[in-house]
Amino acid sequence: TSRYAWSMATSTPSGAPLTERELAAWRGMLRTHRDVVARLDAELERQHGLPLTSYEVLMILADAPRRRLRMGELADALLLSRSGLTRLVDRLERQDMVKRERCEDDARGYFAVITDAGLERLKTTRPAHLAGVRRHFLERLTERDLDALARAWQRVSE
Repeated sequence: TSRYAWSMATSTPSGAPLTERELAAWRGMLRTHRDVVARLDAELERQHGLPLTSYEVLMILADAPRRRLRMGELADALLLSRSGLTRLVDRLERQDMVKRERCEDDARGYFAVITDAGLERLKTTRPAHLAGVRRHFLERLTERDLDALARAWQRVSE
């Protein structure tokens, strides 16, 4: 184990109440995520009529091999339930931004595939989204803060 993991394990019992510092870090991460996502969602809706979750579907599919993913893989990537993803893909399909294709090797499975219209919509909304990410998150931090956060998120996700 790493020195960090060992020091955490020996300094605080896993079921002990959080210290003020720990609680501030945890709640701060949750609050910041909620607030930034809400702002980004509201801006995309207002400027482009596209919810953030729909933008994320288009972005993930555009970056996927052959611009498609199995529905289950897409749900996992978005942290959505299967039924939540089905409703979201239904809406995007009605708007001609995504289509479903049957899996060749699994008659019950489907791929979600981004359409040309979906790629165009992503292209037109991406600048607004990236500007929002910068304005609501990145520009509020120093380069040192960004480096520290990147290291911290990496440690947490390992």
